[in-house]
Amino acid sequence: MVRDVDLYVTVPSFFRCPISLDVMKSPVSLCTGVTYDRTSIERWLDSGNNTCPATMQVLNSKEFVPNRTLQRLIKIWSDSVQTQKDNRVDSAASSVVTREDIEVLVKEMRAKKDKTDRLSKFICFAKESEENCEFLAKFDGFVEMLVGFLVGDKDINFLERVVKVFVLILNKVGDYKALRLLILKQNNDCLSALLAVLKQGRSVSSRIGALKIIEAITLDAESKQIVSEKEGFLLELVKLISLENDPRLIEASLSCLIAISMSKRVKTNLINFKVIAELRKLLTGAQKASVSIIEKALKLLEMVTSLREGRAEFCNDTACVEAVMNKVLKVSSEATEHAVMILWSVCYLFRDGDAQDALVKSNGLTKILLLMQSNCSPVVRQMSGDLLKIFRVNSKFSSCLSSYDTKTTHIMPF
Repeated sequence: MVRDVDLYVTVPSFFRCPISLDVMKSPVSLCTGVTYDRTSIERWLDSGNNTCPATMQVLNSKEFVPNRTLQRLIKIWSDSVQTQKDNRVDSAASSVVTREDIEVLVKEMRAKKDKTDRLSKFICFAKESEENCEFLAKFDGFVEMLVGFLVGDKDINFLERVVKVFVLILNKVGDYKALRLLILKQNNDCLSALLAVLKQGRSVSSRIGALKIIEAITLDAESKQIVSEKEGFLLELVKLISLENDPRLIEASLSCLIAISMSKRVKTNLINFKVIAELRKLLTGAQKASVSIIEKALKLLEMVTSLREGRAEFCNDTACVEAVMNKVLKVSSEATEHAVMILWSVCYLFRDGDAQDALVKSNGLTKILLLMQSNCSPVVRQMSGDLLKIFRVNSKFSSCLSSYDTKTTHIMPF
């Protein structure tokens, strides 16, 4: 049992490393099936030991593999504990805050008096109603004060609370252009604070909040460029779409990437950061990815494969081509449209042979024929027809297509 302030937390025994007895940060499993924290077992093996510490069995191999399932469980548990802590702090701040109190609180905040406690009161006040959120958003100087806190404070717990207040009132701010100017004119200090929350924030909600703020201010080409050129930002977003992360965080990261990935330069950087490999993992990780995540992953893949480098990497990844084909008619009409657009681009527009081969291996020909008969959009129908033309002129596929035509002539729309 761990005591944090007045919150006692019982740690599940299988979350603890058998060596250090601490909660594992990077669980890995030996060939014996026992899981340890990576740093602890590496230290044990580097000391010359060739046995499993828990069972004392002699190891046939000193190799270990990440235990992704346990890591996700620990992450979910950790986020739950952090949420409980935040709620206790917010409750302790008392939700009895009136509009008359706000002016006093703002003055006290500007005087740097116990800012964390007062931020908690703002959170409680905003949570009570939409009207309170709008009151704060329109309160003279309130948004500017929050931006100032992002610039002037490095404490990650405090920054998370600032982000939490910001997100509660974000939809009521109204003038995102003014907000963009406020945040981006601060010599990137605000972006540095938001990036710090993304990297170090202990709450999933605060990390998602940071992404929402960034997405809200990327209104034009200039702001997209400033955000995307912030050192470490793009790479962090690519890391956040990993299947190991919370699905809500993955979806928010994909949305942010789509919002800023309009220029060739950004797309090229994403390709260099191996975003296509991460997108393939999302598309093949059906048990983790929601419909919305799949749609956004396909949308982003469509964007990066608009470049020659992106198409080359996509076509060299047979599993990714097959994953895209497998999403046709299986997820949603939006997902199908993005998937067909990707396949049309690489197979028809740029005639990539490897992609065509992968398409056939994933039963692509049959799916395209079925798609032609479905209630799809005119654009999807046209692209599907173009793909069929490729198969008809290719000797490897013509016999297969002729056979299919013979069997289904009575329902084919030709």
